[in-house]
Amino acid sequence: MKAIKKEQIRQEVFDLYDDYAHNRIDRRKFVERLSAYAVGGLTVSSLMSFIMPNYQDKIQIKAEDARLKTETIEYNSPKGGGKIRGQLSRPAGNSTKLPGIVVVHENRGLNPHIADVGRRAALAGFISVSPDALSPLGGYPGNDDDGRTLQSKRDRNEMLQDFIAAFDYLKSHPECDGNIGVVGFCFGGWISNMMAVEVSDLKAAVPFYGGQPSEEQTKQIKAPLLLHYAELDTRVNEGWPDYEAALKKYNKEYTAHMYPGVNHGFHNDTTPRYDEAAAKLAWSRTIDFFKEKLA
Repeated sequence: MKAIKKEQIRQEVFDLYDDYAHNRIDRRKFVERLSAYAVGGLTVSSLMSFIMPNYQDKIQIKAEDARLKTETIEYNSPKGGGKIRGQLSRPAGNSTKLPGIVVVHENRGLNPHIADVGRRAALAGFISVSPDALSPLGGYPGNDDDGRTLQSKRDRNEMLQDFIAAFDYLKSHPECDGNIGVVGFCFGGWISNMMAVEVSDLKAAVPFYGGQPSEEQTKQIKAPLLLHYAELDTRVNEGWPDYEAALKKYNKEYTAHMYPGVNHGFHNDTTPRYDEAAAKLAWSRTIDFFKEKLA
């Protein structure tokens, strides 16, 4: 069978995958509903193979990349899950203190893609920590289905505390200069927004298609924000007008970008929702923003 091209896939399939990826339908219903789009030579199995993440072939920067010093660390999160493991990465051979970035995963734990993003941040000249909020449950289990199930068993406000504790870990790290930002994706986008609310000395926050704080919470934000949204992501975008109104009302520093014609998850290059042009632009904007705000 010929390789499936993204252009062959109807938007409804991407929307269906979004429902599945965010636990609004289970795997059985996902497969059942996907069968309606198995037409014109497409099979359910080929659609499944096409739309699910491909971590093996898509890693940009491997954990053993000699340009970086990357290791697994553990830190304390007394208000969250207790002992939290994560990936710590920074440029190899660096002898000066670096600004820090907390990299926050989606709703399935620290999978290979988000660990890769953490290394990309380090390669850009930062010390990054990429925590795994599934640590109290044994850590990312090796596949996203089980990862989503595990993460659904944790309280999201306790997980927020785990990422705030990661900020504290970086703040006291001898290789960090104390200027720290956060970037997160989906669930991690919500965490990034909420860290801007909760952490008074956070220097910058970059939520990718993240859920928004309430107006009262927005009032507390001190960190400048760079917000990335996907035009086709109607679920998350519903909350943007009220959030923007609150940001304006309280004179918060923010820049927002709506990327036309792309789906939720457009930055994740392991699934066909990935949009190369939008992803590269959003990431370059993110790194430039951090270089400015964490200087």
